[in-house]
Amino acid sequence: MRHRKRTLKLGRPSAHRRLMLANLTCSLIQHGRVTTTRAKAKAVRQLADKMMTLAKDGSLHARRRAISILHDPLAVRRLFGELVEDHRERPGGYTRIMHLAKARVGDGSEMSVLEWSGPYTGPKAKMAAAVEAEA
Repeated sequence: MRHRKRTLKLGRPSAHRRLMLANLTCSLIQHGRVTTTRAKAKAVRQLADKMMTLAKDGSLHARRRAISILHDPLAVRRLFGELVEDHRERPGGYTRIMHLAKARVGDGSEMSVLEWSGPYTGPKAKMAAAVEAEA
């Protein structure tokens, strides 16, 4: 039985899967959105959210952990510099998956677009904006 076995295997050996997800996450960081299969998008979302959580920490240890996972210092620099500012107040859910209606022509795979969520406009952000307006 596969109870509590959460890893999405994606039909690849573990090392290939780990590097493929790291590369997709780096592409998401660099371009802002990635078109991929639905299963890969769901797997990348987990890794991208973990990387954004590390970026919100901002410590040297968190930066080194991100580099060890993503293997791309330039992507980590952009994540810790530009991207983290849009998500500083967001409590989670840094990415969104939009399913495309059309399947891929070659094999009929369901396709999705994975992108970063926009700036946070929830209760914490509205409260902070109100405090800034008063000051």
